[in-house]
Amino acid sequence: MKYTGMPMAMWALFRKSFQKNLVSVLNYDEAAALETAGKARPDYKRIINRLPEFEKGDRFRMNIINCAMFSSFILHMHPRPSLDQLTEYYRQSMLTPAMRWFCRKGGKQKFSAKDIAGMKATAALRAADRNPYSWNMEFFPYADGSGYEARFFRCGICTLMKELGLYEYVPAMCRLDYTMAEAGGACRFVREFTLASGGPYCDCGYKKLS
Repeated sequence: MKYTGMPMAMWALFRKSFQKNLVSVLNYDEAAALETAGKARPDYKRIINRLPEFEKGDRFRMNIINCAMFSSFILHMHPRPSLDQLTEYYRQSMLTPAMRWFCRKGGKQKFSAKDIAGMKATAALRAADRNPYSWNMEFFPYADGSGYEARFFRCGICTLMKELGLYEYVPAMCRLDYTMAEAGGACRFVREFTLASGGPYCDCGYKKLS
């Protein structure tokens, strides 16, 4: 994957937030936070450059870019924070005003014909069959019309963070699904299993708000 384009834009958009929350969430001082961000950027570029290009129509490119950014910061956290601390750090770092706007915009389209068609197309693509850093999912509409479930059997975040020696921190990223659904304002997110916790799959359920 080339660093130019979306990865460069994502770094520009989120770097200050990731740096700021080293201070506000993880209690770094300003100098240490600046130093950590400076060390993280070369690793972010290195991780991005080793990834394959994603296929046209693969909706999960942004997910792996977010994973690369989060991982590049964790690699320079000494000592490593707890999983709970990193979960809050990632949540705060991602939930910028721009991301809140993005979530609200997505919430307005949730359960629309376009949204459903996109989920079905993603399930049919099975991108992880060809790219281990992407995802394979199946789509299950709820029989009562209350929403749908996306069930994931392959996860690019699990693959990348395992390679980086950071697999224990995958749940910090998984938890953001709840946050983004809440910010979207159109559904309640429900989940029973995750691959990272040893489940048979990751279930992402979206229940319409009444």
